[in-house]
Amino acid sequence: MRWIVPVILLLACPAVLRADGHAELGLSAPAEIEASGLLAHVLPRFSLKTGLRVTASPEGSMELAAEPPGTPVFQRGEVLYYLRPGADARAQRFADWLTSEIGLRTVEGFLPPDGIGFTAPRVVAVTAVAPEFDGDAAEGRVLSHALCGRCHVIGPENALSGIGSTPSFAVLRALPDWDARFQAFFALRPHPAFTQVAGVTEPFDPARPSPIVPVEMTMEDLGAILAFVAALEAADLGAPLHLQ
Repeated sequence: MRWIVPVILLLACPAVLRADGHAELGLSAPAEIEASGLLAHVLPRFSLKTGLRVTASPEGSMELAAEPPGTPVFQRGEVLYYLRPGADARAQRFADWLTSEIGLRTVEGFLPPDGIGFTAPRVVAVTAVAPEFDGDAAEGRVLSHALCGRCHVIGPENALSGIGSTPSFAVLRALPDWDARFQAFFALRPHPAFTQVAGVTEPFDPARPSPIVPVEMTMEDLGAILAFVAALEAADLGAPLHLQ
């Protein structure tokens, strides 16, 4: 009868993984990216950090492409590659990780057999006028540290804080869609699990309370944070990354 226990465990494991939200995500990529071995280097490291498995698949809901639209994530030679997360909200975690300092270091740390490596995207400065927000930028700076500083590096004041896999405000500010990300942040994972915006978000389900001390704010608070971030100097994603 000793064989019964392993069989039960094997049957139970898939259900546990699905219940924990660790269902597999697919990522389609150009043939040259798959052939380089980059995905085999990057994807297991992301899964190890997050518990969310991403596999290379031509039918994947996420897509890497050598042309816009999408978020620029890395380049090889003169070719800039973009990530299109698709409709699956969980894919945003992969996009955020890949554009974080750790994600970029992981990409740059891989050397393909042909010796042609990958680098952070050299983003050309945009001359278009940045969006303006009416909030109090000074108050937004204080609120950013108080509400967001436990996960994100806001500036020099908390440079040694935050979560390593979470992009800093300066890196987020360098993304072309930074304003849309900030305006809808409370709907992007993992924020809905612990964020309450007065008059906007639904109360937490009593059966699934916030896993951490909730982040509570008003739309006026968010407006102040947007004004603060709009005035930030964006990180130079094309510059070499240095470990500190």
